Amino acid sequence: MKGNFKNVDDYIYSFPEDTQLLLNKVRETIQHNAPEAIESISYQMPAYKLNGKPLVYFAGYEKHIGFYATPTGHEQFAAELAKYKQGKGSVQFPLDKPVPYNLIARIVKFRVKENLTKAK
Repeated sequence: MKGNFKNVDDYIYSFPEDTQLLLNKVRETIQHNAPEAIESISYQMPAYKLNGKPLVYFAGYEKHIGFYATPTGHEQFAAELAKYKQGKGSVQFPLDKPVPYNLIARIVKFRVKENLTKAK
């Protein structure tokens, strides 16, 4: 990563302006669909927790945005994520293609529901 970031704003502003726009939209999508989540920096990337448990993370790279919804978030949406490069619990959205904000929103909602169910 590029450095030690104090907050998500610092993280996002460390990228080129066009990437900043995409990262801010990912951030807004997460915040809109998980308004109770706590935002922080973890593993040198934006992280969101709900009830003290990890919800989702995202990260900017030179050619993609990494999105991390733990393995369960990716398993639930495997068919829709199949067209993207993936790792265990991660997916890469290329910067030169439209970012699937609607899909990100649905994954975040799923993770919120999952997190709240486990908290009960």
